[in-house]
Amino acid sequence: MINRIRDIRREKKLTLADVGARCKPATTAQTIGRLETGTRQLSLAWMNRIAAALGVEPELLVRSDAGEQPRFVARLTADGAEALPAPRDAILPSALGGDEPLVVLAIEAPAGLYRAGDQVWLRQHGPDGYAKLLNRDVLVPRSGGRFAFGRMIDRDDTHVAVLPPDPGQRQIVIDKPAWIAVAEMLVRPL
Repeated sequence: MINRIRDIRREKKLTLADVGARCKPATTAQTIGRLETGTRQLSLAWMNRIAAALGVEPELLVRSDAGEQPRFVARLTADGAEALPAPRDAILPSALGGDEPLVVLAIEAPAGLYRAGDQVWLRQHGPDGYAKLLNRDVLVPRSGGRFAFGRMIDRDDTHVAVLPPDPGQRQIVIDKPAWIAVAEMLVRPL
């Protein structure tokens, strides 16, 4: 079994020491690090302590080895959509069905109807499925590890055009994208 303590801790922008101090009773950063990396056994008692310190349900701390985990691959900032330094597992469960892989876009700056803190869950499609994605919000990989996010407004045999969500922005044209992911679910914290 693989634990997700590190992913959740980083998502909440906490250090190992922060989590250790929030545990009741408090523990060291080294202990939290050992539990995160699997060098120390994650018992049920530790799972409950760490989950309480992180403010999540204990079952979110573990996942099975089976199946591909949806991943955060990009974020939307004031400068546009960009790749994360390293893709990481998404921490929220999903009830979405389908065979194509899921990816997650973290919204860090408000854009159009999206608010900071939102997560947009998207399903990847290959070139054969691009026609049905017109007028839908999509994430499209670009060269240099960048992404375009917005409404897909046009396509032809080799190009797709995406209109970013903020008013007054110019369309972005992408040549021969490897895949396009269409928005399927918005997760918004209350």
